[in-house]
Amino acid sequence: MRHRQRSKGSSGLGLLLVLGAAAALVIGGAFALRHFKGNKIHTEDIASAEKIAGLRFTHKERNLMLEDLRETAGSYAKLREVAIANSVPPALRFEPVIPETQQTDTALPSPTPRPSPIEWRGDHKEQNHPQISNAGPGGNHLNVGLPSSPYVLPATPAIERPANLEDLAFAPVTALARLIRSGKVTSTELTQMYLARLKKYGPRLECVITLTEDLALAQARRADEEIAAGRYRGPLHGIPYGAKDLLATKGIRTTWGSRPYIDQVPDHDATVIERLERAGAVLVAKLTLGELAWGDVWYGGKTRNPWNYEQGSSGSSAGSASATAAGLVGFAIGTETWGSIISPSTRCGVAGLRPTYGRVSRAGAMALSWSMDKIGPICRSVEDCALVFDAIHGPDGKELSVVDLPFNWDPAADLKAIRVGYLKKAFEEDSKTKENDQAALNVLRAAGLELVPFELPADFPIQPLAIILSAESAAAFDELTRSGRDDLMARQERNAWPNAFRAARFIPAVEYIQANRVRTLLMEEMAERMKAVDVYVAPSFADDNGLLTNLTGHPAVVVPNGFDEKGSPTSISFIGGLYEEAKTLRVALAYEQATDFHTKHPVLKN
Repeated sequence: MRHRQRSKGSSGLGLLLVLGAAAALVIGGAFALRHFKGNKIHTEDIASAEKIAGLRFTHKERNLMLEDLRETAGSYAKLREVAIANSVPPALRFEPVIPETQQTDTALPSPTPRPSPIEWRGDHKEQNHPQISNAGPGGNHLNVGLPSSPYVLPATPAIERPANLEDLAFAPVTALARLIRSGKVTSTELTQMYLARLKKYGPRLECVITLTEDLALAQARRADEEIAAGRYRGPLHGIPYGAKDLLATKGIRTTWGSRPYIDQVPDHDATVIERLERAGAVLVAKLTLGELAWGDVWYGGKTRNPWNYEQGSSGSSAGSASATAAGLVGFAIGTETWGSIISPSTRCGVAGLRPTYGRVSRAGAMALSWSMDKIGPICRSVEDCALVFDAIHGPDGKELSVVDLPFNWDPAADLKAIRVGYLKKAFEEDSKTKENDQAALNVLRAAGLELVPFELPADFPIQPLAIILSAESAAAFDELTRSGRDDLMARQERNAWPNAFRAARFIPAVEYIQANRVRTLLMEEMAERMKAVDVYVAPSFADDNGLLTNLTGHPAVVVPNGFDEKGSPTSISFIGGLYEEAKTLRVALAYEQATDFHTKHPVLKN
């Protein structure tokens, strides 16, 4: 027995010695190979790369391309010597239209003559865009020069000032604007109220990166002076708001939610910030985002869902949705590349508008995916989304992808003039939100809408097209990856940007182009299907719908439609034709007016 044990021990030791010697040879061989070969590319390197790309070449073919690949690698090195800021777009530009697309977002007929209205916009379109001609400098020339009709405030009972100003914390912009214009509440009072709430509840919700208190109070005082002097700019004049912290603010740090950029202070404002200032809005806070626009984790923590503090608020417009739902701002600005307005708006129970790609200038916004990034409002009502979108859309002469098309919003437009579909297959599938989603269809039918079945294009691999986002985002943050500063980011796991950026370096350029060619076919098929409807309704997380419509550039509106078993809000989504935000918002408004989910608010903790 002992003899066998000693034999086993001797054999084990011998095996270890053999393995150690083998490892030494392998490691030594690797160092020797590197010493003799250097960093030069060899045929065996090509063979290894073939596996990643899913290709197979012969030894002769590898030898033939060897010198070309060595020259290409040298070209990469020279290109990397050029410093490229995140704000520099590629020379190739994406447009969501196909040749036959002629969307105009024209006004829908109103069922009854409007009462004598109070003009909301008046000349404020021209004030916001003084440099714009009919063609719009640098803008897309699809259906340019079409006029926008001024939005008017429908006649409603007067709104009185509450005894406790904080009772207005959850009021929609439409109500706050009436109070400010009538002089019953000042912008300074509202701003001080929201700043106090941001200080009280913001830390627990982890939704604020920077309070812009000095700027906000100065903007509020100016708004009060202008309104008192009869210079009312429109419905956003004097309204406090928050902006996702990837929008540049002059002299105020803009961190992108990520530690590598924590001390970044722009010398300019993003176009959206400029336009909101011209509309008279008051910036009270830069709000959190999942770092570099993924998720709800940023360098300072995890933004919370105000309905359930154990949950994150989802992302990446995490702080924008959380702060709006919690009554810490009048409205907020978010961005979406793939779900970043729809998802947090759903989680936090607020309304969100993802506009058509190319509707809102991204000048001064962090770039993640040049062919997919979009900027839109997150608000407490559908009509608020329309007001904010009205102020921020249109060409600015800076971003070339932006179209010059009208937005003719009429909250009283005839619903019967809008053809509405529903994503039949998605509503039939079992899901945690099925009961709420089915109830939403019943509400719409009761409102007089005749819903027709609608299905998404089914002959295309939708999820694989995500390599478009992967490749573009890796390019946007190439310097971060190569510098090694991506190690400073909060999330270091498989489903996080550092790993995604590195992995995307192995996407062949040919496959990126091929994916975009498939995208063209998808856009054509989607355009064909959308001929049957103006808007379709979908469960907010229906399979493929989110990625597909972000790739095709279609607008979407999300509104709350109930709660789940944990007490967190759920939502329903409305997807419209290209540039048909007015019709999409009108259908969403019909649903919102027939329910009361948008009037419910969370109980906050401090």
